[in-house]
Amino acid sequence: MTRAPDAVTTERARRWRLVLGRPPSEDGPVLDARDRAMDAALAALYDNEATGKPGEKDRILVGMGSSAPRVASWLGDIRKFFPSSVVQVMQADAIERLGLKRLLLEPEMMRTVTPDVHLVATLVELRALMPQQARATARAVVGQVVEEVERRLADRIRTATRGALNRTRRTSRPRPGDIDWNRTIRANLKNYQQQYNTVIAERLVGYGRRRTGFAREIVLCVDQSGSMATSVVYASIFACVLASIRALRTSLVVYDTAVVDLTDQLADPVDVIFGTQLGGGNDTPRALAYCERLVTRPSDTVLVLISDLYEGAGSEEMIGRLGALHADGVTVVVLLALDDDGKPSYDRDNAAALAALGIPCFACTPDAFPDLIATALGRADVAAWAARRDAEHASRRD
Repeated sequence: MTRAPDAVTTERARRWRLVLGRPPSEDGPVLDARDRAMDAALAALYDNEATGKPGEKDRILVGMGSSAPRVASWLGDIRKFFPSSVVQVMQADAIERLGLKRLLLEPEMMRTVTPDVHLVATLVELRALMPQQARATARAVVGQVVEEVERRLADRIRTATRGALNRTRRTSRPRPGDIDWNRTIRANLKNYQQQYNTVIAERLVGYGRRRTGFAREIVLCVDQSGSMATSVVYASIFACVLASIRALRTSLVVYDTAVVDLTDQLADPVDVIFGTQLGGGNDTPRALAYCERLVTRPSDTVLVLISDLYEGAGSEEMIGRLGALHADGVTVVVLLALDDDGKPSYDRDNAAALAALGIPCFACTPDAFPDLIATALGRADVAAWAARRDAEHASRRD
């Protein structure tokens, strides 16, 4: 009669399986989903050494070393499963074993790749290990991506934001170019002259042009854990664009287990991006406590939390702080991701709890961000805007 293995034996077999890699046969211990993901992260780095045979290449080098998105994803994965001391060793090994050293050591190599947000996230993640001679080239690559994103979206952000700000202020003595004709006609319907088939505009309604101080305040609070890498890059660029609009007071706060205010660096998006520290844990309640101190006029403030909401023991406090800000009149929006995919992995229970409080939670692509900000600044229903946007995307797919 064969005895079933006890818990200690099973756990020991599991650990040896993860240490030694895939067994020659299929008789190894069964791994759960988390263990399989951990095993894949280890295998990408330590399995499948180059064979040494002429003409044959290491398949991991070819498959992963040339793909910035896969490298960025792998860097995020190892931070989920291993302590920071182990992560540092694995990153150093990755540079040596997966061909990343070529990318970091040879400026010519970086100039031949197609710069994108994923590559920027990878360079920022590995900058502490980057040789001094490669840092200038890395900053140039980051600058190219920043320039491309700004070229594509900066004007849209400024136009949408200024339009929203203008429409939140009204005046009864507008300049001719500032008259809101729709509201003016509605306000003067009682003066309709049937014989002339017209309305006499006795009272004009228009958009206000000037206001002392900042018209609105925006606080971007960004989770900089490894899984949010591309969101951090986009948020940094957009914060710099918003900071260039005089009618706005823009603050950028990034956090992991510590909180860093990057507002004073918003003149240069490259400096902002290199000022982030991708990876590590997160303490959203602590970051929100800091952001609360930045809010001086709740009804004129938009707070955008960019986070996947995986908060663990701090979930209740996080929800409480966001709910209090919302109740005070702050327009609170939670972006579960700000990236090109728009398909986040997030804590659904926390998102549902926030939605029940009236705080919209959804993913946002960079192209949609200008309209999102304009909607929030215009005091419109952000949740309704997101629902319409999702419906439009669904109809296009159909």
